[in-house]
Amino acid sequence: MRKIFQFILPLIFLATTALAGNQSEKIGDVIASGRWVNYSDGYIPIPTYKAGEENQKENPTTVKRFKTFTFEDAGTFVLDSAKQRYSGRFTINGNSVTLVFNTVPINHLRVNTDPNSSAGYHTTKHMVKLPNRTLTLSSDGHLVGDGASYKNYSGAMSGLFNFYEFSGFANVSWGNLIMMLVGFVFLFLAIKYDFEPMLLIPIGFGILVGNIPMFQVADFNLKLGVYEPGSVMNILYQGVVQGWYPPLIFLGIGAMTDFSSLISNPKLMLLGAAAQIGIFLTFLGAIYLGFAPEEAGAIGIIGGADGPTAIFISSKLANGLNVLADGTTVKNLIGPIAIAAYSYMALVPVIQPPVIKLMTSKRERLIRMKPPRAVSKLEKVLFPIVGLILTAYIAPSALPLIGMLFFGNLLKESGVTKRLANTAANPLIDVITILLGITVGASTQADVFLTPASIKIFALGAGSFVIATAGGVAGAKIMNLFLKKENKINPMIGASGVSAVPDSARVVQTMGLKEDPTNHLLMHAMAPNVSGVIGSAVAAGILLSFLM
Repeated sequence: MRKIFQFILPLIFLATTALAGNQSEKIGDVIASGRWVNYSDGYIPIPTYKAGEENQKENPTTVKRFKTFTFEDAGTFVLDSAKQRYSGRFTINGNSVTLVFNTVPINHLRVNTDPNSSAGYHTTKHMVKLPNRTLTLSSDGHLVGDGASYKNYSGAMSGLFNFYEFSGFANVSWGNLIMMLVGFVFLFLAIKYDFEPMLLIPIGFGILVGNIPMFQVADFNLKLGVYEPGSVMNILYQGVVQGWYPPLIFLGIGAMTDFSSLISNPKLMLLGAAAQIGIFLTFLGAIYLGFAPEEAGAIGIIGGADGPTAIFISSKLANGLNVLADGTTVKNLIGPIAIAAYSYMALVPVIQPPVIKLMTSKRERLIRMKPPRAVSKLEKVLFPIVGLILTAYIAPSALPLIGMLFFGNLLKESGVTKRLANTAANPLIDVITILLGITVGASTQADVFLTPASIKIFALGAGSFVIATAGGVAGAKIMNLFLKKENKINPMIGASGVSAVPDSARVVQTMGLKEDPTNHLLMHAMAPNVSGVIGSAVAAGILLSFLM
């Protein structure tokens, strides 16, 4: 009997071992077939997110992403998680698969906080070894463990999941749809009603480009979006962030502008100065609403209705890089400020007429002004030279703007650089307007733009534009108190003291013709209009000198 047991027991042991081996082999075949996919929440769609860093939320909004295991016959596996790839080896024990991860290098992305650098992200390499984990093949055919469940799919189906994850359908948010609607409104106003189409069409289309939803996740740079260093849009956007585009715009404006009306009647420069009250009152209003002084200074320039100046000063003060005295970092308000400034510039024909009518009487609107005197070529040539010296001595911080403005004007008035003046006034400013519009529009990415700060900026911008218009009109009425009857100023031209050249002057011309078809105010209105350009640049320089 003993011999029988001695013979049977080894047979039982061998059979059990064989069955276990077959079972392990069977599980190995199962897990090696296809790919194991889990779709779960918890991924942060901010490439440079790092908990605990300045201005980073401790509990940010997260999104769902695919995690995929691929098991190889050689006992190795690969885990793709939010486009980070981890590898290792696995062993099978019954229905369980034990995973031992290799140490892999991970590149962490950090925001570049150097305002003088356009190099993009700072990257740091970190060696990461994920802890071992065990997954179990459940009765329903899923791999379960570590709080996740992975379902088996074919390689083709897994590829479709990957395609879907990169599509806009997988990444769209309500914010993207709202901003795209804003882009459609801009395009509609520009095309249907001819509201500043040279500005609103590039900006409106840029808004659409900037809000096409794309795959984003921490420590992963797809190099597509305007905020992702290395992308085409980000390279072009450096002209906004670094403040390159505004001086070039001013060069073109100078080459297109005739300062004769201002030279012939210099006292009208006071109206351009009076309209700048909108800048400083908006600055105070922004501080009252809780913005830091630097941010408030950038917001205040909206009151000058000067888009390039607003972009220039916000790139210096509200760029998301400068550190305040208390250690906090200023908000990146370039996008909201630029969109607000250009939006209100485009709406000059809508905003200004009611304010002008409210502040003037029928009698005042009918005032005829003396024709401007003829201006000699010598005066035209000397004006940009003298103007540069005077304004630059007052506000050297505005030199990039006023220097290029007067340089462009000198190219025009000298008479010997017609090719350069034509280039600055036509091809150059057209190219820069396209690049500026499309990148400013693209910067309105929903997660950056749709914030309480943006709403406050638009409210302040509307108020500042009204105040600037009213300030110019009030300045003209005050000047009339000290002028003889034959030298009276039509108060409406004070409204053109804002920097929206030449749209504000055209508004005054149109309103004047409605009151009296023979009363042409355009040449008179151009004097405060061009002085407003100079005034807003000087105001920007003054704010920079106090706040930088």
